[in-house]
Amino acid sequence: MENILSIKNLDITFRTNAGDIHAIRGVNFNLPLGKTIALVGESGSGKSVTMKAITGLLDSNSIINRGNIFYNGVDLLTLPKKDLRQKINGQQIAMVFQDPMTSLDPTMQIGDQIMEGMFLHKKISKSEARARAVKLLNLVGIIDAEKRIQNYPHQLSGGMRQRVVIAIALSCEPKVLICDEPTTALDVTIQARILNLIKEIQVQMGLSVIYITHDLGVVAKVADFVNVMYAGKIIEVGTVDEIFYDPRHPYTWGLLSAMPDLETEDDRLYSIPGSPPNLLHEPQGDAFAARNKFAMKIDEKAEPPMFKISETHYAATWLLHPDAPKIELPPELKARLARSRKAANL
Repeated sequence: MENILSIKNLDITFRTNAGDIHAIRGVNFNLPLGKTIALVGESGSGKSVTMKAITGLLDSNSIINRGNIFYNGVDLLTLPKKDLRQKINGQQIAMVFQDPMTSLDPTMQIGDQIMEGMFLHKKISKSEARARAVKLLNLVGIIDAEKRIQNYPHQLSGGMRQRVVIAIALSCEPKVLICDEPTTALDVTIQARILNLIKEIQVQMGLSVIYITHDLGVVAKVADFVNVMYAGKIIEVGTVDEIFYDPRHPYTWGLLSAMPDLETEDDRLYSIPGSPPNLLHEPQGDAFAARNKFAMKIDEKAEPPMFKISETHYAATWLLHPDAPKIELPPELKARLARSRKAANL
């Protein structure tokens, strides 16, 4: 498959008063043209930082130690920030953030906010921009767009505000849409509508989409491929079916086990023991070792490479080494995956 976006060996440190935080420790992933990638993991795993590196929105105390971010063959990290903002951000790569109220200007009508990017990137007349803004509001499912275009953000519901944010992101016809927890601030019924909306727009506009989320329920609905991230590294990658029905990394097992399941016999939600490592003090060996009940002595000494499981499925765990003991999936997770496969008719 042709990749529209590729990240190669990205490594980022943040300077703080407490010391240097090695937040991104060699991230690699590809976004195939027209497909949806989900980047999943606990808070602090480096998901949002990776996406901010793509758009040049990293904080001023960040240092990119090494790596490349290729968009259509151009390394974005070599572009001056002015070119990145004027030629790439908004026009080629757009981002939808999780809280629409922090993305919208409360003092501007939503029509003006949608048109702002068009004036910057498209150089079109005000009448053309207004007509396109109305069209975009209709596209994202806002009724009576001609009237709503004059509303201020506080006059809209949370779901409508998120639709406006999506309209703004689409205003300059980008090729890549990055969605950073786009439904977290919304109730469950509105979440489903927003996810379906993004899928419909993706098909209509031929978008390539990246979802940043910790919600595996969202991932199951939208993703073609999944990248599981932990402590600044991607530790498992595969198709959505491979990750959900044949996970190989103990951390992925933990994430799947922590999903609510109506048919489980245990009345308690599972949680992964321990906490992610403090990247002020970079862990030696496998960063997940301290939380992994299947950890071996080598996990404390050496970081595992990505072991190939299939052409699309890789995982960084020493359990996949030919000499490692064969570990069975936890019984509860095994039963859950079997139920999921049966429900999906696989």
